[in-house]
Amino acid sequence: MWYYESHKNDTPVIEKLQELADRFPTRGFDNYYGRLKQQGYPWSRNKVLRIYRLMKLGLRRRYKKRLPARVKEPLLVPEAPNQVWSMDFMSDALMDGRKVRVLNITDDFNREALAIEVGLSLSSDRVVRVLTRLEEQVGLPSNIRVDNGPEFISKRLTNWSKEKEITLKYIQPGKPVQNAFIERFNRIFREDVLDAYWFEDLEQLRIIIEKWRYDYNHHHPHSSLKGQSPIAYLTEAVNSGKVPARTPTRDFPTINSQTNSEKKKLNLEWSENK
Repeated sequence: MWYYESHKNDTPVIEKLQELADRFPTRGFDNYYGRLKQQGYPWSRNKVLRIYRLMKLGLRRRYKKRLPARVKEPLLVPEAPNQVWSMDFMSDALMDGRKVRVLNITDDFNREALAIEVGLSLSSDRVVRVLTRLEEQVGLPSNIRVDNGPEFISKRLTNWSKEKEITLKYIQPGKPVQNAFIERFNRIFREDVLDAYWFEDLEQLRIIIEKWRYDYNHHHPHSSLKGQSPIAYLTEAVNSGKVPARTPTRDFPTINSQTNSEKKKLNLEWSENK
C-alpha cells in the first residue's frame, strides 16, 4: 500500500511565534499574525493559528517581574567599619493579630546592630529615613548588601544611594546564604526577642528591642569576634590603630530613663519576661 506523507516544515513559523511570544507575552494571536503579515511572511491565517494552538500560546501565563542579572560575590569580612553594611527584613505579629515588620541593619566588620526599625509597614521612604538618621550618628558605608525585596530595588533607595555614592550589593534571588552575616543576626534576634515575647503594641516592642540591642552590642560574646562583643571588638581595633574611629560617634538610647511605673506597665523586666 502507498500512502501520502506530509512534508510540511513548520519550524520557521514556530520560531517566529516563539520570538513574538517572548517579546510580547501579553499579546494575542491577532497581534502576532498582524506582525507576521507586516513583515511579509506568506503563511496563511489558518496555518499560523494551527501552530499557535499547538504551541498553547493562547493559555494565560504568569510572569515574574524581571530583575537584572545578579552576580555572586564572595562574602568577605571588611577590614574596617562602615565599609559594608547588611540590611534585611523580618516579620512578626502583635497580640491583636496585626502584622509588624522589622528592618535590621548591621555592620559586617564587627556585626554591630546599627538599627532595628519597627513598623506596621516599612516602605522604601522609611528605609531611606533610617539610613539618613544613621548618617548623622555613625556615618555611611561604601556598600550595603541587600536582597531583591521591593523596598531595596525601588527607585527611591537606588537614587538615594547614587546620590550618597553607596553601592547596593544585591544577592542572587533565592540565595540568602550570600547575606549570611545578617541572616545569623536575624536568627539570634528572633530567638531572643520575637519568639520570646508577646507584644501589646509597637511602643512596647520598640522598648524591648532597644534594650536587647544595647545588650547585644555591648555584652553578647560573638564567636566570630573571638568571644568579644561588637563594641568591645571595635574599641580594641580602634585603640590598637588597626581601624580609624567612627566619626561621628554614637550614643545608645537606654531603657534606664524609663520610670518604674512605665517599666511595670510594659513588663520590661528582662528576667520576668524571659
